[in-house]
Amino acid sequence: MLTLEDKFERLIDGILEQGYGVLDGFLSPDEVAALTRTLRQRHQDGAFRPAGIGNQQVTVETAIRGDEICWLDAENALPEEQQYLDRLQSLVDYLNRTCYLGLQDGEIHYALYPAGTFYKRHLDRFRTDSRRRMSVICYLNTDWQEADGGQLVVYKAGPDGAEEAISLLPLGGRLVCFESDKLEHEVKPATRERISLTGWLRTR
Repeated sequence: MLTLEDKFERLIDGILEQGYGVLDGFLSPDEVAALTRTLRQRHQDGAFRPAGIGNQQVTVETAIRGDEICWLDAENALPEEQQYLDRLQSLVDYLNRTCYLGLQDGEIHYALYPAGTFYKRHLDRFRTDSRRRMSVICYLNTDWQEADGGQLVVYKAGPDGAEEAISLLPLGGRLVCFESDKLEHEVKPATRERISLTGWLRTR
């Protein structure tokens, strides 16, 4: 049985070796189910809003991204949400201790992509704000299959310098992590609703 720190080491190895880390089982099936129920309730309560693009002047552009989001606030987090935030904080502490990243805090939101929506290729760090250091995405989808689509596609230089496109399925409990200013990525359309907890670990 791997400890949490063993899992973090695998994540770091992936980032160092290939530019991104994938950690399956970051959340257990029960934790995924609990967070999914909370997401559904918050959505029913009207807490979600169409996601925008930009930093200082945010605009909704459905031709670029079609997800709806709900920001997590630690002060108002429910127990299952706080458990997730605490686990992310453990990752922050480990990265700071072993990689000296100087991470200070995070900004996390639920993301809900209705069937057929997408997010075109982009980079997570704003030109006017360099605080975002690591992007972290944890999926809440159950029984996801290749035919469902909705892949996260990350773009990186291959061994010969040519660009590679790596497709990752949004499997429930899976955590994907990469440096926010390094990898361009996109979300492909899915044939069913696609949900996750998405965010960024930030420096001062």
